[in-house]
Amino acid sequence: METIWTDMFHLGPPLLEKMLRPALVYLFLVVSLRLAGKRELAQLNPFDLVVLLTLSNTVQNAIIGDDNSVTGGVVGAATLLVLNYAVVRFLYGHERLEHLVEGDADVLVEHGRVRTDRLWKELITLPELEAAARKQGMTSLADVERAVLEPGGSISFVAKAPTPESVRHEQVLARLDEIARRLGALPT
Repeated sequence: METIWTDMFHLGPPLLEKMLRPALVYLFLVVSLRLAGKRELAQLNPFDLVVLLTLSNTVQNAIIGDDNSVTGGVVGAATLLVLNYAVVRFLYGHERLEHLVEGDADVLVEHGRVRTDRLWKELITLPELEAAARKQGMTSLADVERAVLEPGGSISFVAKAPTPESVRHEQVLARLDEIARRLGALPT
């Protein structure tokens, strides 16, 4: 029974190594995901999900090494959480560096026109863009004035505002319908 507790909590590698491993993997993943594009962050399809799950399994051994102890796992997890907190706090006060890490927003629809070159660059298909528009209450892309792929991977949509002419046209049609209804109600 004593060996169970010893094996469970005994750190194999040195503590500094247990802290450096997750830090190096964290840095690698931040750079890799930045280079992979915004799509990997939020617009996941089943293939992207499989890649991310496989990626997490692949880097697991790089983080923990030969150590399977609870203490080693806690040290690795704590290192990742503290490192992430420090990076987010640091970037908050340094806009230029945050911009370098997170990248720019990318306009996918401008003035109601889909920019297929931007979709191609971000590896977003037209059906994926249409689905994202429907999730935000748009009937179709015909209702979209502007769509922006944000640095975090989400897509923001701005609906087309009706033009004064189309509003006036709808009002005239409504009045004509009312007149036709009243004329139909008159005795002959």
